[in-house]
Amino acid sequence: MKLNEIIEFLDKKISRDLALSNDTIGLMGDYDLNQEISSIKIFMDLYPKDDNYKENTLIITHHPTLFTPNTPTFTIHSNWDIIEGGANEALADKLKLKVVEPFDKNTNIGRICECNRNFSELKEIILNNFSEVNIVNKPENNTLIKNVGIISGFGLKNPEYIKLAKENNLDLLISGDLTQESAILAINLNLTLIDLGHHSSEVPGLYYLKDIINKLNIDCEIIDKNPINRL
Repeated sequence: MKLNEIIEFLDKKISRDLALSNDTIGLMGDYDLNQEISSIKIFMDLYPKDDNYKENTLIITHHPTLFTPNTPTFTIHSNWDIIEGGANEALADKLKLKVVEPFDKNTNIGRICECNRNFSELKEIILNNFSEVNIVNKPENNTLIKNVGIISGFGLKNPEYIKLAKENNLDLLISGDLTQESAILAINLNLTLIDLGHHSSEVPGLYYLKDIINKLNIDCEIIDKNPINRL
């Protein structure tokens, strides 16, 4: 299949028009749109050492690249965070939460979900699926958790999202990128935060994305490289 045909398919499934206005998405360089593609590699982030594929390969990244790749590379970023059935639905599915509505009504970033489990049950689900979890304001195990906010990726570094979660009377907010400022704010507001890590909270979305790409009947592989490791 030609590169331009794959791009047209992706644009129909995950419209670039959904992306935030300041986002960098789409092709990350000037590539031959008529070249044949027989293999697709999905990365969260692309590093120069991985930009070494032979002809006929398309790289799809979630985060915009910080260099111009030689391999044809296409980025699907905030449009994947915003679209229904994208990164946030994938995260909700992993956490066994029922999506109710968008978290940020202005952008459609994040989701508000029903939980209706006690904290010990929710904690077990989280720890069975995520390995590097931090928490602020840990509830008692028998505390009933009814309403949960989730934001794939970056949500916990934004103080406005912490405030919005409190305004929406959420029991807790799950995302990544926890900062000291956000933790202190959450303590002041008596709100529970759960930090899954930026990368880990977005990985479920890569598998939802692969399901869409599989419809092209092209060999497709997820290459999961977390940039942050433990000592």
